[in-house]
Amino acid sequence: MKTSAQRKLKPYKGMAMEGMIATWYARNTKKSIAEFRNLAKRIADRLRPGDHVLELAPGPGYLAIELARLGPYRIVGLDVSRTFVRIARENAARARVDVDFQQGDAAALPFAADTFDFIACRAAFKNFSNPIGALSEMHRVLRSGGQATIIDMRNDASNQSIVDEVAKMHLGRIDAFITRSTLSALRRRAYSKLEFERMAQGTAFGRCDVIEQPLGFEVTLLK
Repeated sequence: MKTSAQRKLKPYKGMAMEGMIATWYARNTKKSIAEFRNLAKRIADRLRPGDHVLELAPGPGYLAIELARLGPYRIVGLDVSRTFVRIARENAARARVDVDFQQGDAAALPFAADTFDFIACRAAFKNFSNPIGALSEMHRVLRSGGQATIIDMRNDASNQSIVDEVAKMHLGRIDAFITRSTLSALRRRAYSKLEFERMAQGTAFGRCDVIEQPLGFEVTLLK
């Protein structure tokens, strides 16, 4: 049995996204590929050829892969799940794009300081057990003038916003029910705008810009 100290070291909240759970997630999120493509285009508009990009918790890798299709960027994806890393590598190979997917902890990034021009984290930050540590590591590995974007749920998202979001995924009845239930549970881990602003103030970023949306928000941090 693990000690309380060992449990605190776990880099994620909740159950591990491994095996069948990760495979189910990968299958269902692929149905939102249009959203990944649109986000990749928005990110690409902020990049220059050759920029070094890190995606934290890329899961099956859809966003990183879509971004790799758009330009000559050096892209790395880091996920704590070994299953997701395997799936993402397989997806990148099928798409014939060059993305370096690695396994690791967002609060202990295995990269040198001042490595990346841009960092993206979508739908995962609320699951980090050490969010301040993750933000501090993001600042460390960003180059001066670099930018990080975090997109995630807000803890005051309405039930209707969850229903509307799942409807966009065009899932079957059972998968839609499971996804709505999962999002409702994950909402309890999410943060408010004020909480995010306070977390940013507790790191070298010092501040952040937050754009609120019905289900979540988009946070921008600059180094």
